[in-house]
Formats: sequence, structure tokens, C-alpha cells
Amino acid sequence: MYNCDLHGAATESSNTERPMLLKLIYIANVVVAGTVGFLCLATPARASVLVFSGTASDRAALTVVGAFWLAIALLSVRGFFSPQAFQPVLLIQLVYKGLWLIVFAAPAYLSGRAHSVPGGIAAFFLVWVIVLPFAIDWSALIGNAASSHDESRL
Repeated sequence: MYNCDLHGAATESSNTERPMLLKLIYIANVVVAGTVGFLCLATPARASVLVFSGTASDRAALTVVGAFWLAIALLSVRGFFSPQAFQPVLLIQLVYKGLWLIVFAAPAYLSGRAHSVPGGIAAFFLVWVIVLPFAIDWSALIGNAASSHDESRL
């Protein structure tokens, strides 16, 4: 099957590869974001140590982060069954993880304050920021946004 990329060029794609990769990502979201999100909500003090390597201790902030990550996990359950329709969840992840790496983690590493960055989170976020642009079906995602914008004009 052939699809058009963002510039209109025909590219060959597999009907099975991308949905399988998306499903794997949704499963990882359910397991990782679900576990960490629940931990942050249920036991913020423990999450501070286990997830954030002791770099975060504000209970309110930890529970907000936990609620957000648990929401991503719950939406990812639906994403497993409708991979294309739930790609906006992945886009949100790409944006917030990328921003955190650029605004917080990279400057901390570059200024010798690596101890203030939770290493596990930074590594996981980096992997996701590298993988997600290849997993997301940009033409479908942009096409859906464009068609819904066009429909709103009617």
C-alpha cells in the first residue's frame, strides 16, 4: 500500500507494522505510566524515592503528575484497541516529554546539576521522544485535524 508523506510524495508502508508498533507503545504506557501514576497517587512519598530518585517531594505536584500519567495509561487501554484514533495521546506525550528534556533535564546536565534530574525518567523520556516520531502516523493525525477543522467551518 502507498501513502503520501507530508510533502505529497508516495511512500510504501505496511498495513500491519505501524499498528503493531502503536499497540506495543500503548501496552508500555499502560504498564509503565499506569504503575508509576498509581504509585504517585497512592503513595507520593514512596514515588518520590522510587520514581524521582528523591528529587521531588511536593505531595501536590506528585499527585498531579500521578493523575496525568494514570490518565495516559487509561487512554492507552483504549488506544490498544483503536491505535489510530488515540494517537493524540502519543502526541501529548511527545510534546511534554520533549519540553521537559529541553527545558529541565538538558540544562541541568549541561550545568553540572545532573544530580537534580531523575535519571530513570530522563532515560525513559528520551527513548519515547526518539521512538514516537517514527510510530505516529503523521499523515493520519494531521489529516484528521485538517478534516475536523474543515467540518467546523460548515
